Amino acid sequence: MISILSTFMTQSPSLPVISVQELAERLAQDPTELQLIDVREPEEVAIAYIEGFEVLSLSQFEQWSSDIDQRFDPHKETLVLCHHGMRSAQMCLWLLNNGFTNVKNITGGIAAYSAKVDANIPQY
Repeated sequence: MISILSTFMTQSPSLPVISVQELAERLAQDPTELQLIDVREPEEVAIAYIEGFEVLSLSQFEQWSSDIDQRFDPHKETLVLCHHGMRSAQMCLWLLNNGFTNVKNITGGIAAYSAKVDANIPQY
């Protein structure tokens, strides 16, 4: 899966991002206006999780990729999370290359969210 997504890394010169502080503000305001995707693996999610994110593990790409545009609105704001921000960047680029128009990578991932926003979320 990562090799599939890495091909898109060179096809997009810039990727919209959102900081973990901005994410926290948006979650406090109205999270129903957001589509939240977490691309980490189930064992990672078991350690640390932010409420409201739908888990689409990259290792399970074949299981969810074909119906992504039916599960999510391609034009609604979509925020993507991983551990540090690399896998989520790959996912953002894949989404953009598959018709999504309002996608942002959460810089620093859940590690930054834990360090800068909510210390109750475990680091790993």
